[in-house]
Amino acid sequence: MLYFDHNATTSLHPAARDAWLAATERFIGNPSSLHRLGARADAALSEARQKLAALLGCEALDLVFTSGATESASTVFQHAARTLPPDAEVWLSAIEHPCVTEAARHHFPKRHRLIPVTRDGVVDLNWLTKKLKRSRPGLLAVMAANNETGVVQPWNEAHKLCREREVPFFCDAVQWIGKLCAYGIGECDFASGSGHKFGGPRGVGFLKCPAKGRVTALLRGGSQEEARRAGTENVAGVLAMVAALQVREGDMNFGSQSSSSALMRKSGMQKAFIDRLLCELPGTEIVGAKFSRLWNTISILMPAVDCRTRWVVKLDKLGVAVSTGSACASGKEEPSPVLTAMGYTPAEAARALRFSAGWETTAADWQLLLAALQQAHREMRPM
Repeated sequence: MLYFDHNATTSLHPAARDAWLAATERFIGNPSSLHRLGARADAALSEARQKLAALLGCEALDLVFTSGATESASTVFQHAARTLPPDAEVWLSAIEHPCVTEAARHHFPKRHRLIPVTRDGVVDLNWLTKKLKRSRPGLLAVMAANNETGVVQPWNEAHKLCREREVPFFCDAVQWIGKLCAYGIGECDFASGSGHKFGGPRGVGFLKCPAKGRVTALLRGGSQEEARRAGTENVAGVLAMVAALQVREGDMNFGSQSSSSALMRKSGMQKAFIDRLLCELPGTEIVGAKFSRLWNTISILMPAVDCRTRWVVKLDKLGVAVSTGSACASGKEEPSPVLTAMGYTPAEAARALRFSAGWETTAADWQLLLAALQQAHREMRPM
């Protein structure tokens, strides 16, 4: 099966698998236990925390290990709901992942505002700058890179605007981390990551928290993670996640000429695929074509065909796994909120496919994807 759905999840990297297996054998104790086996597990967890902090550019104690992006986002908005004044608003971009938008709607049902984006799917900084001069939200959230379009967001600029006005800033960095350099993400007040997006195991992630002040725990019970997240830590999962991220950071070490060339080759594969697709399948449109995208992600409006035949199903039968957008929103009949926010009509959004490659995806894989798209198009009746 040709796999082009890495933004939904990736396969476990061998380094992560080795780290997990080694940890399950070596660190069998509960990190909270006082005996030597517990102390060894706690030491391994602390070392992993320090390694992750060094990659992100923050202090080790700023990090809370969670089950993934959804728990991390829920923790942020639950904390905000419990600590902000009763009339405070939260602002978030109109293209955030469902785990962010749903958490905001739940905790701030009448006090959340969506930051508009341009037709190219980029957060409107002009709008944000003007609004911040007039009012001050209690929390502002802008993702690092969009999970559907791959368009890189001006999260750093948004963070600077927030810092000037002392507004807490939350960055969903789930799709950024493992594809672009993670260093600097740790400067955000809050930032989330998820291991299975870059070759780590499912069910483990992290939340970077502010260096000052307490974070209200979402999960209550024990005093683990400095009383910010109750529950026995997943030591093996954390070690595997950090091992995978270290490999990915090595793959894109910008201080290495060979690694830089590898990133350029990955981007070149994407560009070559786009050029051929636009030429050989008239009627296609690249979403967010004018702005920088993740080297692995392309969102495309495919040629209009009989709506009774789905592109995803046809491609699956041809041995290619792709997506229509966010995996968390799959199965819903409503048009993509991301494409809607960008100004696309429901009919246009219904034609969208997302192709997301991995580090191991080759130029030959991109060529096979193109061939499958051509065959699927020939077999589906045009409208």
